[in-house]
Amino acid sequence: MNLVAIVGRPNVGKSTLFNRLIEEKRAIVHDEPGITRDRIYGTTDWNEKRFSLIDTGGFIPGSEDEMEKAVRLQAMMAVEEADVIIFLCDGRTGITKFDEDIARVLKRSNKKVVLVINKCDNANQDLNSYEFYKLGLGDPFSISALTGRSTGEFLDVVVEDFQKPSEEVEDSRLKLAFVGRPNSGKSSLTNALLGKKRSIVTDIPGTTRDAIDSVLKYHSEEIVLIDTAGLRKKAQVSESIEFYSTVRTGRAIERCDIGVVIVDATRGMEEQDKRIINQLNVERKGIVIVINKWDLLEKDHKTADKMTATIKEEMRTFDYVPVLYVSALTKQRIIKIIETTKEIFARRNTRISTSKLNDVILPALDKIQPPNVRGHNLRINYITQTNTAPPVFALFSNFPQLIPEAYKRFIERTLREHLDVEGTPISLIFRKKNMTWEEREEHLRKYE
Repeated sequence: MNLVAIVGRPNVGKSTLFNRLIEEKRAIVHDEPGITRDRIYGTTDWNEKRFSLIDTGGFIPGSEDEMEKAVRLQAMMAVEEADVIIFLCDGRTGITKFDEDIARVLKRSNKKVVLVINKCDNANQDLNSYEFYKLGLGDPFSISALTGRSTGEFLDVVVEDFQKPSEEVEDSRLKLAFVGRPNSGKSSLTNALLGKKRSIVTDIPGTTRDAIDSVLKYHSEEIVLIDTAGLRKKAQVSESIEFYSTVRTGRAIERCDIGVVIVDATRGMEEQDKRIINQLNVERKGIVIVINKWDLLEKDHKTADKMTATIKEEMRTFDYVPVLYVSALTKQRIIKIIETTKEIFARRNTRISTSKLNDVILPALDKIQPPNVRGHNLRINYITQTNTAPPVFALFSNFPQLIPEAYKRFIERTLREHLDVEGTPISLIFRKKNMTWEEREEHLRKYE
């Protein structure tokens, strides 16, 4: 798929244009310059031609500020990846030194550049675009990203060399969301797996503010890595930017298959980590806990086992979640993350035969039967799997509405004991079983 990058100096409206073109609010938009730090990917189409779009951080050539240098690097990486570059300028402020510097960089890239002048809200303001001819990048297109005014003309030029796809193919790749508290090493792990600096990594907590996607090639298979903003407790989200970042992380969880919860080994599992795991469970995603910075801990051969036991004890509801110990810095056991998540992905998409469920699970449930409720003798008569990703099991009972919650938890534990569903939540639904007279007599004889 063709790739289009939006570049420009800070606060010219790149994220607003990005959101306008993909028709959803994925990039953070704020009055403060420099909010978008990493590359943000989206997919859109124009004239039946589909393409990927990259929003980049504000491009400040020559700056020695640490963060601005990192943003500049990311923008340059986007330019290198792109087939077409949208160079966005501000029609209200006119040409600045930064615009001229960026124009020189783009000319050297030998890429197709479409010059777009934003914040031209009416025909009179279109006159502001004429001075941008000085940049030597061809005809400028005056638009308003905020209202969508006149965006069609420049998009015609953007996609004119793109091919129409023969057909849309559903993205069936494994998608992993790296989630966790700020500064737990999510971006470092992403970079270590990819073997390059895909995400900005500094010692400043909360550097990654948006969710960004990368593609990892693993034995000829493509795996999508979603690096997300660090989640914080709501009381600590004082800036509106941090609030929106939390929302983006939630959306990353929604679209992933498996959440990789990154925990700082030097701090251990904290309440916020547990909340993240619960959020993944609510969304019925696969879950794996990754203890990062394992190289910084003084330990012996029993340290990992003790920590795992403590985690399982504190989170008994999630004792099915595997725990891995890695170091992004030394790359110790990081490939185990991919191997484990691939196994979980396979389990989530496996359908278990009805005969196996009834031959294995029903006898186990018969040993500990549900209690009588309101004088009714409750029975689980039949079980079948109705869905995958996540696995959903339907259990038929004579009084499904009376099954106690404690017994439902027992059923889940029984399923986990006898089935290979490690790392994935499972859902249970209870339905009414209308028994015939012969079936009733058979069950009465069976349970006497």
